[in-house]
Amino acid sequence: MRLNILMLTALIMGAVSCTEKPDDKPVRDPNEKPDASYVFYEANPRVFATSNQLNAITARLQNIKDLGVDVIWLMPICEQGKEKAIGSPYCIKDFKKVHPQYGTLEDLKNLVNSAHSLGMKVILDWIANHTSWDNPWTKNKGWHSTDASGNIISPPGFNWTDVADLNFGNAEMRAAMKDAMAYWVTEAGVDGFRCDYAEGVPQDFWTDALAHLRSIKPEIILLAEGDKSWIYEVGFDIMYAWSFPNALEKVFKGNSGAASIFDAFNNDMSNVPKGKTRMRYIINHDTASEKSPLALYGGERGAMAAFVMATMLEGCPLIYSSQEIGYSKSLSFFNNNVMKWDSNKSYTDEYIKVMKAYNSTRDVRVSDPVLANTGNVAKMTYTNSIGESLVVMVNTKNEKATVKVPLAVAGKEVTDLMTGETVVAATAIDMEPYQYFIYRK
Repeated sequence: MRLNILMLTALIMGAVSCTEKPDDKPVRDPNEKPDASYVFYEANPRVFATSNQLNAITARLQNIKDLGVDVIWLMPICEQGKEKAIGSPYCIKDFKKVHPQYGTLEDLKNLVNSAHSLGMKVILDWIANHTSWDNPWTKNKGWHSTDASGNIISPPGFNWTDVADLNFGNAEMRAAMKDAMAYWVTEAGVDGFRCDYAEGVPQDFWTDALAHLRSIKPEIILLAEGDKSWIYEVGFDIMYAWSFPNALEKVFKGNSGAASIFDAFNNDMSNVPKGKTRMRYIINHDTASEKSPLALYGGERGAMAAFVMATMLEGCPLIYSSQEIGYSKSLSFFNNNVMKWDSNKSYTDEYIKVMKAYNSTRDVRVSDPVLANTGNVAKMTYTNSIGESLVVMVNTKNEKATVKVPLAVAGKEVTDLMTGETVVAATAIDMEPYQYFIYRK
């Protein structure tokens, strides 16, 4: 339950026992922020239907748009292999064919066009590191990595026995991969790619391939799964905030204090160059296959508080299809797990409100936030050049807390962006377990 209670300053100040701990570590020059901060929605086709999944996603585009989404990231939609396969959509048999279970090329085009009509973009999940064992490329001599006996091998260092490692020392294979990526841009009109295990592919391939894609579509969106600084150098615009969800989980499980969230944030952003950014999330398909966000962050309220924390920090927020209904079980992306999208409407509505708060405050979040914590409560304060402020306070623990309100809004008239009400912010406030406030002045 959200509270709009005005506290008597003298009484509350006496009750506050924690000391404000400002985080004065600089993040980046405000002038080096990217032009756009996208809201991503990772669409796992297998949670939408058991067949014709592309059409099922298309049918829900308005619902996705209502979440404030800018970019739909489609998990792999290419035809999947069968030889040695274990059901992974990352096991690709044909890089230029839609998986028959999901639909057709025309279905994909319709999805892309429909998304465009709603002002959203669509990117594909791309797997450049390996193929299925029955991919026709395995018949081309030298296109895959081999052992001393000339046998094709799986990617080294992983237990990925269902896939065959590609040999980027082969120029013909490189050309075919680059051509396959361009195919989806020219034929289906997709707006970019999320590139799986980008660090497993040579840097010079990405430099060449991404430049080629930009020559076709200059505004193309290029997101990399990875954490190496060279990922930005080869042409990717956005990279995972890799350490952030792990730090967030530890805080919400009580294994560390709220300040470590900001440590992870600062660490992520410290090597981000001008015009680039990070994608921030509480869960994705990998982590969801092990635990639900409710299990990771302490139930529905904890998962919501964690989402607010991740979303309101600089970067591109990600929503994984299912988290907006508070799905409570692990969710293997190898299987069909069709969601009941109306099962938790109040929770979904709260997601919509959070994302409206995010999108309506882009004009305030143009400078780096002042970060502080009072015990278990994490606080962010943004102030723009005309003096407008945004304050976000999140209780990261399943216990009550009494905290100071940041000076930017304390004692002043603000809009509570979750209720739409105009209130006078207290100087200090009692917060319920996992409660959060989003104030704009």
